[in-house]
Amino acid sequence: MTNSFTYEAIAKMIDHSLLNPSLTAAEIDDGIALAIRYNVASVCILPCYLARCAELLKGTTVRPSTTIGFPHGGHTTAIKLAEARQALIDGGQELDVVINISKARSGDWQYVQNELSALAELIHAGGAKIKVIFENAYLDDAAKIRLCEICAEIGADWVKTSTGFAPSGATLADLRLMREHSPERVQVKAAGGIRDLDALLAVREIGVSRAGATRTQAMLEDCRKRLGLEPISHLAA
Repeated sequence: MTNSFTYEAIAKMIDHSLLNPSLTAAEIDDGIALAIRYNVASVCILPCYLARCAELLKGTTVRPSTTIGFPHGGHTTAIKLAEARQALIDGGQELDVVINISKARSGDWQYVQNELSALAELIHAGGAKIKVIFENAYLDDAAKIRLCEICAEIGADWVKTSTGFAPSGATLADLRLMREHSPERVQVKAAGGIRDLDALLAVREIGVSRAGATRTQAMLEDCRKRLGLEPISHLAA
């Protein structure tokens, strides 16, 4: 049976995640180098390393990205906007923004929409894209659907399931719901629990265009093996 994917199509689904707060500077640099070797979509990195990340990614097709209001979303709007401004200064091209989870659970949708609208306007004016993190583990389906509607209204580029720090991450049911209730122009990102190639292919079938991953090397080596391509791992320093 012929594979229905190419290496590039799969690699460019992956945002290589370097968000563990215990990572050392050396581990961060190694992670960026790995992302370049495997030619993924982006490196989603701790904000304090974003400027270095952007510098190291110059001349590649891998984009520097980071998080805003991460991981709990409870920052004030002013602080989230300040974080976004700094991320743009530091070279961020895609910013993953956590909603105010408490406000969403409280049904204060005007607050949620006002905050996301301000962030989307700022980020787009800076030439970058916004991914909105719902943290679905804490939300019912009605809230997830309302967030999809808000994200469409404010012009989000992606809706995203999770931070990876909640009790659960991406589920196929949530991804189907998010894809169904988002217009085509709004992409869907899976995060939390995408640990192997089969999981990545499963979410791709739903219409997911991006996935956060820490097991990038294993996933993409499996992809290359299935496609009959030479492994990249032997090129590692």
